[in-house]
Amino acid sequence: MGISKDPIFVPGVWGPYFSAMVPGFWLNEGGQSVTGKLIDHMVQGHAAFPELQAKATARCQSVYAYLNSHLDLIKKAQPVGFLTVDLHVWPDFHGNRSPLADLTLKGMVTGLTLSQDLDDLAILYLATVQAIALGTRFIKEAMEAAGHSISTLFLCGGLSKNPLFVQMHADITGMPVVLSQEVESVLVGAAILGACASGDFASVQEAMAKMSKVGKVVFPRQEDKKYYDKKYQVFLKLVEHQMEYLAIMNDD
Repeated sequence: MGISKDPIFVPGVWGPYFSAMVPGFWLNEGGQSVTGKLIDHMVQGHAAFPELQAKATARCQSVYAYLNSHLDLIKKAQPVGFLTVDLHVWPDFHGNRSPLADLTLKGMVTGLTLSQDLDDLAILYLATVQAIALGTRFIKEAMEAAGHSISTLFLCGGLSKNPLFVQMHADITGMPVVLSQEVESVLVGAAILGACASGDFASVQEAMAKMSKVGKVVFPRQEDKKYYDKKYQVFLKLVEHQMEYLAIMNDD
């Protein structure tokens, strides 16, 4: 979601809507559908999921906390994101909402092997998280091409509680990611509107400044930029190839 003083029309991105989020500003909204469900689908459908469940339960952890710690174990001396150098995911298993707005698109995975162990599951999970972050970069670049100026990401919601998801968004977009001090940001938003309605603040902007605070800022690892630029090139090739395959199959 990006705001601007003047209306900006972005192909494949909803809006612009006047005063829809912040009074006096135009809102554009781009997104990827059911990203949390996609991660669940990739993890739960893997042959090693029962082993993962058992080990996570034994440690009183969520399966995702366990996977994050397992990735730290297997990465050795390299940055964790480099584990997917030969595994790439296109995340549109449920079609593309933004910026292509094509519900017929399908998910893609390239680089699979016969391995079905926990290491393989962890790396597939990582590649899926990276694919979602690459999708965010795709949307961001479409918005910037249309006239938006975006320098910082603000994350909220369930996936923002996953440190791997947050760090991958910082690394792949190349921008700092800001997390709210209050984990349940939607509740803060409702409270801000209520405080304005009751007359405690003169404007939504004043209430925002007084009632919301930055909890943590996660910065990108600039030394990894070249690697993620390459991952992004492959990401764009995946959908380009999918379109080519469709054209071949539809050719009379």
